[in-house]
Amino acid sequence: MALVVTRHAQEKGLPLNPDTLLTQGGGQVLDLGRTRVQTILNQHGITRTLAAEGGRTSRGSIGNMREYVAFLNERHARFGAVDLNAIEKFWIEHVQAFFAAKPFKIHLDVSKSLRALVRDVLAQAEDRQRRTPGMQYVGAVLQHLVGAKLDCALGGGITHHGFSTSDAPSGRSGDFSIADVVIHVTSSPGDLLIEKCRDNIHHSCRPMIVTTTRGLTVAEVLTENAGLGDRVDVFEIEQFIALNLYEFGKFTDEGRRIAIGDVVTRYNQIVDEFETDPSLKIEFRS
Repeated sequence: MALVVTRHAQEKGLPLNPDTLLTQGGGQVLDLGRTRVQTILNQHGITRTLAAEGGRTSRGSIGNMREYVAFLNERHARFGAVDLNAIEKFWIEHVQAFFAAKPFKIHLDVSKSLRALVRDVLAQAEDRQRRTPGMQYVGAVLQHLVGAKLDCALGGGITHHGFSTSDAPSGRSGDFSIADVVIHVTSSPGDLLIEKCRDNIHHSCRPMIVTTTRGLTVAEVLTENAGLGDRVDVFEIEQFIALNLYEFGKFTDEGRRIAIGDVVTRYNQIVDEFETDPSLKIEFRS
């Protein structure tokens, strides 16, 4: 939003009328989309995608735009000339810092269980999510860890999606579909998830829920209350990942080390391909 509005200010001059920066229907910020954003980034030598929708789908974009325009107009009223090129450079530097964000970390400590390794990564995601309101780091890490484990277990062939991609518009029945099994990955099981499971069963599929330790009890209660307790498999993420790591590694120390490295490598490849935030990656140190 800031990049696009700054460019509007460069082209139209200050002060700006925020009402002229809305689309015809008034529901989105003018030119706020991937093409415009990437054009600006490319002019600064940045070729990575900042956001798949360019911020267009954010509910707060219009309010943010009005506040930012008010800020620019206030600077113009107080100081006259405003160095919009310097302001654009400021935002570009923040984009570069965003792409350079540090990844989550896994340190293979032989004294710790494999469940503890998974738990530690999720704890890092939870901590970052608390410090960054509005970002769903835990859900993204959960989804792509499960996807990476499935790829390693089955030798590839799994269809992946960005975490923010909604199931409904794409017609997907869950996060992963393998044969007649539909896997739902979530940190917060709710009634909508149970209805998806019911719909899976209606279409002769076997629903599976993979969730956090806290979400496990919630999911089990919800499925029981819905009369689906014996129709839906519910797994806790730490066990779901750790057990396979033991199996991949044939229960040997070196095998486990290799297995963890393989899953982390695949996880990072998925993040590279389907997400725009590189800080979702995991750095593995053995």
